[in-house]
Amino acid sequence: MLYSLSMTNSIAAEGLHKAPWPKRLEFFVETMRWMSSETDPQRMVRNYGARMGEFFSRDGLISLSRRDLTSPFYRVTRSHTWTHEVNPWKQKIQLPTLDRGIMGEWIYGEQAIVVNDLKLVDGDPGEEFLKGMRSVMVVPQFDNGHALNMVVILKKQANGFDPEQLPEQVWIANLFGRATHNLVLKDQLQQAYDLLDRELKVVGDIQRSMLPKNLPELKSLDLAVDYRTSARAGGDYYDFFELPDGRIGIMIADVAGHGTPAAVLMAVTHSIAHTLSGEPEPASQLLQFVNRHLCARYTTNGAFVTAFYGVYDPRTHALTYSRAGHCPPRLRSGRDGQIIALDQAVSLPLGIDADERFEDYEHQLEAGDILVFYTDGIIEARDSTNELFGVERLDRAIARGGDNVESILRSTMLQVEDFTNGAAPVDDETLLVAKVM
Repeated sequence: MLYSLSMTNSIAAEGLHKAPWPKRLEFFVETMRWMSSETDPQRMVRNYGARMGEFFSRDGLISLSRRDLTSPFYRVTRSHTWTHEVNPWKQKIQLPTLDRGIMGEWIYGEQAIVVNDLKLVDGDPGEEFLKGMRSVMVVPQFDNGHALNMVVILKKQANGFDPEQLPEQVWIANLFGRATHNLVLKDQLQQAYDLLDRELKVVGDIQRSMLPKNLPELKSLDLAVDYRTSARAGGDYYDFFELPDGRIGIMIADVAGHGTPAAVLMAVTHSIAHTLSGEPEPASQLLQFVNRHLCARYTTNGAFVTAFYGVYDPRTHALTYSRAGHCPPRLRSGRDGQIIALDQAVSLPLGIDADERFEDYEHQLEAGDILVFYTDGIIEARDSTNELFGVERLDRAIARGGDNVESILRSTMLQVEDFTNGAAPVDDETLLVAKVM
């Protein structure tokens, strides 16, 4: 509970330093308790000043700052002469900026001093703040080794301050100054975080807008997809390209890393893929085109993109594909349920070597075959012991997932969630399931 009014009056009457230690202890404990729960630096300074003013007799108080200024300039951030309160952190433009004068000497001198017979020179810049005062206690507040702030305590009568009180005042003022500065930094950090979070949300929205809004509706191929990012934005990418004669191009890619940098490179990859003149086929030609442009402009810092691109022909059920370092899709046979990897036509990831050659490989599919395309966030998901989900668990999930794409997609992602105990993904996760009809 807070200190009582009677306690306040009792201590004020005899002076804090003369009060019995239990009363002093109670006052300081409650003050520290209150300060620890305060979130607004301006309110904390105001209320703390009022509390301290009850126990350390004074007729006026001025706060000075030379933060972000160079000699001989300084700001008055608080003054007993003001009729209205100014928030020095949010209303800096309203603070008077002075140069030189006795207060300039104090703050740039960085010394704790007591002046018990103050005499001002005519025209001193601080005259309006110090007028009528005879005793001064100058208390520097240090930050990074320099007195960037200062508290000036004032009394009207001469010889109003006992130098014996100066060490304690320096100690208390600096501890309070650090607490206030930490609150300001916390507030600034929160504002920066909120701004960054809003910007990342925009980046994520833009990135997702580049993904297909709807899955292609094909009589010969049933499709389902699940896309999850580890942050607001991610580097996984999947796409479809409509080709002549009812053929369709299916692309899945994964930018190294995750978060905003990966999302930016993902957007670049998407844009390049859609600027190829003519049809994006054969599969190797599209990967060659994207690779050349990524190497020329966008991956000089060591970034790269793994990708799988395949062209499916519904008339023949043939899938012609090329693979740039990407996880080989899993194929569950509609005939006997056997699961194999489409691991041919492999080359380096995109963005590493502009001269890399990409090859095509044709695989004959049959009705009932199920293809599962995925990014490494699926198989590299980890449990509490740091064990990987792995390809074997993925294959078991595919084998037991049923006969339609939605059930395979849903059961596989649920098994990944169960394996990681529902933890948020540490890498982007994309799963695309296709069934030959």
